[in-house]
Amino acid sequence: MPADSSQNTDSSLYTAREPIFPRRVKGTFRTLKWWLMAFTLGIYYLTPWIRWDRGPNMSDQAVLIDLANRRFFFFMIEIWPHEFYFVAGLLIMAGLGLFLFTSAAGRVWCGYACPQTVWTDLFILVERWVEGDRNARLRLHRQAWDGEKLRKRLVKWLAWLAIAMATGGAWVFYFTDAPTLLRDLLSFDAHPVAYITIGLLTATTFAFGGFAREQMCIYACPWPRIQAAMMDEDTITIGYRDWRGEPRGKLKKGAAAPDTAQGDCIDCMACVNVCPMGIDIRNGQQLACITCGLCIDACNDTMDKIGKPRGLIDYMALTDETAERAGKAPKSVWKHVFRPRTILYTALWAGVGLALVVALFLRSDIDVNVTPVRNPTFVTLSDGSIRNTYDVRLRNKYHEARMIRFSIDAPPGLRIELEGTPEVRVAMDADATLQQRVYLIAPPGSPVGARDRTDLTMWFEVVNSSSRVSAGTVFNGKGQ
Repeated sequence: MPADSSQNTDSSLYTAREPIFPRRVKGTFRTLKWWLMAFTLGIYYLTPWIRWDRGPNMSDQAVLIDLANRRFFFFMIEIWPHEFYFVAGLLIMAGLGLFLFTSAAGRVWCGYACPQTVWTDLFILVERWVEGDRNARLRLHRQAWDGEKLRKRLVKWLAWLAIAMATGGAWVFYFTDAPTLLRDLLSFDAHPVAYITIGLLTATTFAFGGFAREQMCIYACPWPRIQAAMMDEDTITIGYRDWRGEPRGKLKKGAAAPDTAQGDCIDCMACVNVCPMGIDIRNGQQLACITCGLCIDACNDTMDKIGKPRGLIDYMALTDETAERAGKAPKSVWKHVFRPRTILYTALWAGVGLALVVALFLRSDIDVNVTPVRNPTFVTLSDGSIRNTYDVRLRNKYHEARMIRFSIDAPPGLRIELEGTPEVRVAMDADATLQQRVYLIAPPGSPVGARDRTDLTMWFEVVNSSSRVSAGTVFNGKGQ
């Protein structure tokens, strides 16, 4: 069939982005988002400045990723490189927590705590302060460039830039002593990497929070496409009760309420105008919806004004829709939340957390690694003794110097010697690593030297302390 020339035949795959100007709204969910924004931003910006006394010659920054000394400090907890399994465990817990909350209540992470959402909310707040609410911002957007538009845009962009710089600056403070780095930054004595990192984070925050906004959630973030695997018909998410709202109808001028033949929705577009993603929730679930709840606040406000019950737009599950359409009462929230899927996620999450806590309390203040020297596996001394050599690496994770005594748990006859000292103990500095060569010697005619292989345990005890650790190894003999 030939194309109708009267219709728009533009088949371009890409169209220019239409800016979204969300209207200001008040309500339960908007208040919750304000509090969460203040809480999360407060944690991010203020944490590097919290002090924690760890003794002399140690950093007093409570949370510090010390790349130079290859350690991570979190208040009283200190994580060394070989203990990276703690970090891996926390990442696993974060993933399981995301699965749990998504399964129970949809994209609550996206709507309330995601950094993109939080900083976009903050940028929109600044934009509203400078340019006004939705209608004023729309007019300014369509307005030709003049003195007023240039002034407002410059003020807004400068405020965004200040927030973005604070964001980039706060990030680098986690990797070195914050007061020292701030002084170096202001005096231009900081390492170039610090300035480059701040510049990159400033640019990305400015662009993502100020201009990309919903585009990051729709096109850049993979989570909207993954979340469906975490959700089912019992997942609580935002929906529109079309069986109550349809057919829509405008509220006639002078009427206290819509016509009884109409549904409760008066097509006021309040839910659309407050949405930071620019979608219409009345069209059903959409990939762009981040379940922030602002449409609920806007709709409830309209229902209050026209004397209709709240909840035309609300958090609900698909099973609720089926029940309500049949005139039955929906399930309680707790029955939606506590179901096999969420219980499994909770059990896995708690199991990983418990394992990390147990590992944290069971770990020793001394870490040891014993490596037998294999070339040669043993040496026959001039008096007929058999000697094995071992490279021992000790790490003192305590913040005080310690004396470490070496000993072995093995058949009688073996003796231990340390290279460079006549004693069987060594001194270790606080928070230091020591490489020590150790010799085990079996006297002539000893059964241990005659055997091919003998299992043994090497012990490392802190002098004047009950703390000690062990490492298993072997003693190689001549064999038969």
